[in-house]
Amino acid sequence: MTNVPNPNVVDADTLTGDLRPLRRTAFALGSNLGDRLEFLQAAVDTLTDSSEIVPVAVSPVYESEPVDTPDGSPNFFNAVLVVDTTLSPRSLMERAQSTETAYGRTRDVPNGPRTLDIDVLAVGDVTSDDDDLHVPHPRLAERAFVLIPWADVDPDFAVPGLGRVVELSSAVDATGVRRLDEALEIPA
Repeated sequence: MTNVPNPNVVDADTLTGDLRPLRRTAFALGSNLGDRLEFLQAAVDTLTDSSEIVPVAVSPVYESEPVDTPDGSPNFFNAVLVVDTTLSPRSLMERAQSTETAYGRTRDVPNGPRTLDIDVLAVGDVTSDDDDLHVPHPRLAERAFVLIPWADVDPDFAVPGLGRVVELSSAVDATGVRRLDEALEIPA
């Protein structure tokens, strides 16, 4: 009998030898302080700087009105980064948080303005409802500033328990979300 490689497995754990599945993953990127475009590009560059993360696509940049933020908060630039990865949701969350911190994100004011905000939206068909890690992201179905860019680059992604991104994006009010001419680049 011939062993046929599983196309969903790209790597073996170096400690245990266990095969690790390749999962399509989406990150929401946002910035409403400083050079917003520069911070979004830095997030793309930093998140994809790993042999365990293969960039697939990055959405166009959108500008959106702030949601659930203090009065007077500036508008956000938003994008969605889609990758294939063998990393766990927890590892991805930790990578996202360390990237935010590296680019000056502070958490002094709840939901306050920020240089960089990165959320793990979904990791394949994995679900998690830990106190500090919710996958899929619990409010993604309500967020036009997430769904509209995501639908640009991965409309058929099936969010566990919610449905396909294209259907979710068509069900949200896109008022206040405007596509810009700005573009982010996936590192070569």
